Amino acid sequence: MTTSAVAPPVETIAPGLQTRAPDGALGGARTILLGLGVVALGASAVGWFTDQKQFYFSWLVSFMFVLSLALGAMFFVLIQHLTRAGWSVVVRRVAENMMGAMPLMVLLFVPIGIGFATLYEHWVHAEHINPGEAGFDEILYGKRKYLNTPFFFVRVVLYFVIWLGITAWFRGQSLKQDQSGDPAITQRMARVGAPCMFLFAVSLTFAAVDWMMSLDPHWFSTIWGVYYFAGSFMALNASLALLLLWMRGRGLLTAAVSTEHYHDVGKLMFAFVVFWTYIAFSQYMLIWYANLPEETWWYQHHLEGSWGAVGEWLMLGHFGIPFVFLMSRHIKRSRFTLGMGAVFLLGMHWIDLHWIVMPTLHREGLHLSWLDFSTLIGMVALFFWMVLGHLQRHPLIPERDPRLPESLHFVNH
Repeated sequence: MTTSAVAPPVETIAPGLQTRAPDGALGGARTILLGLGVVALGASAVGWFTDQKQFYFSWLVSFMFVLSLALGAMFFVLIQHLTRAGWSVVVRRVAENMMGAMPLMVLLFVPIGIGFATLYEHWVHAEHINPGEAGFDEILYGKRKYLNTPFFFVRVVLYFVIWLGITAWFRGQSLKQDQSGDPAITQRMARVGAPCMFLFAVSLTFAAVDWMMSLDPHWFSTIWGVYYFAGSFMALNASLALLLLWMRGRGLLTAAVSTEHYHDVGKLMFAFVVFWTYIAFSQYMLIWYANLPEETWWYQHHLEGSWGAVGEWLMLGHFGIPFVFLMSRHIKRSRFTLGMGAVFLLGMHWIDLHWIVMPTLHREGLHLSWLDFSTLIGMVALFFWMVLGHLQRHPLIPERDPRLPESLHFVNH
């Protein structure tokens, strides 16, 4: 690819190809999502007055679920540019718009900041307890330079600055190319993608440690960030498949996104089912084999009572069933069965996050609250309300990406 020639308009490449949603085409769906989101989160706010602790933990699970979709989309965009992928051009804009909901995640984090002392009460005052005092904990005392309130919020700001910066720059460059057709923009995004991938990996890892692993500050895992990432990217591909299928039902992207593209999204879903399982098993096996008290503590809490049954279900539902189901080429090329698999995997991803977070609050076993569902419904609704707003305002595909012809004629071999 050279930078001398300007990419032709999409009308020249594919005459008659619909690249924009008709005015008002997504307005009805956005109205429903906004209303659902406001009502669900409004009901959740009522729950804050009746059971604050449950509210904050339910909010954290739902937040980490929706954040995983935005971060998964960010990785999707970065990796496509880094690998100079051609097949994904027609679906990349949808992922760009999903990571474009990152400003919403800043607002949704506010209740976590307010409930900080409730969620992380195990260590929130650790820096003020000295040796010899009542309540002294040697492990927390050793971690006080990292696990302290001011540094926690400094890191929060840093994470969102990184994510918002990556989002704004890559979406901005992609939309700019729609107007100019400059192939140099594609090369520039590939070059910038490398350092941004490093920033993404570091920030996601430390955010997962800060917001989930530190719920039990005595425990640690060196692959915790990879564990959260694996589930996030699997969930992104599942939600991407469902959103593309929904848009197809609305008559959008029917000529641009073919069975070949759905097949590749399905392959990524399958691949990250396996990758998540590999990371989850590696983490468990090494801790089980070493059998060190400071490492087995976390699993002891997560396998007690009915939490053990949830863990067993994760082995079956997060790996066994989808592994067998998605293995077939025909399943991934059928829009109906791909959609079924995507819905199932998103449910398993939520169960996984619930299993990670909730034993801190309910040590005795699984305890489902209506707040678990109201916060989830509200955040998911607002997330896709914002995504559909981006889809309504901008072209549905990168109209003058130099690799657009390759993507339109992509065939799996």
